Amino acid sequence: MFQLQALIFDVDGTLAETERDGHRVAFNQAFAAAGLDWNWTPERYGELLAVTGGKERIRHFWQQYLPEFVPPLSAGMSEQEWIAGLHKAKTNYYVQLLQTGGISLRPGVRRLLTEARAAGLRLAIATTTTPDNVTALLEAALGPESLSWFELIAAGDIVPAKKPAPDIYHYALNEMQLDPAYCLAFEDSQAGLESARQAGLTTVVTVNDYTRSQDFSGAAIVLDHLGEPDMPFQVLQGDAEGATYFQVSLADALLKASHRV
Repeated sequence: MFQLQALIFDVDGTLAETERDGHRVAFNQAFAAAGLDWNWTPERYGELLAVTGGKERIRHFWQQYLPEFVPPLSAGMSEQEWIAGLHKAKTNYYVQLLQTGGISLRPGVRRLLTEARAAGLRLAIATTTTPDNVTALLEAALGPESLSWFELIAAGDIVPAKKPAPDIYHYALNEMQLDPAYCLAFEDSQAGLESARQAGLTTVVTVNDYTRSQDFSGAAIVLDHLGEPDMPFQVLQGDAEGATYFQVSLADALLKASHRV
């Protein structure tokens, strides 16, 4: 019998709607501060989300849309260092946005985390965003004590290959000495689903405006959000077994169903 042991969460778009009104805005602020006339519209940012990782997204945009651009490198500075500096500035702007309270958790996230802790489940984060972004979001949305809720925060460049590669999930599972057969992952994108599935994880997907039309074949269930007792979720794919909001009991049922022969 497969007994649920841990829940592993992606961050951006999964725990909170951070992309359009958070990261995108912060990128544009960093570009302006650097004297660049780049502006990522919501539509353009949606296209760029196909590239995982902020630094990777900057390089892709430059090479794909502005191939003639020459970065203003200081003496001895490499292109990679210039991108890293631009991304660091973006992270600082993003943290400032979080501290103003402009980004909140998605429906059902706080409730599920609280219920999972009460049930004795282990919690972890596996994300391509930077550790500073994760810390800032958790502290702003859940309070400073929430950092201790998660046994592991696997984030950023801790692994060489980002999603859809499974590296970040392999890292988390190895560090926590967990068998993926006893864990459930939560993602919002096709790249995230591929990453989790390649690591052997049963995966729940909660879509957002940017990812709604992506292919989620192989997900245990696809929802519009995790839901609340007074805000039922919409099942887009799969079987919620009569549930109207996501609870630990549904997580356990989905895990068992994924291993049922």
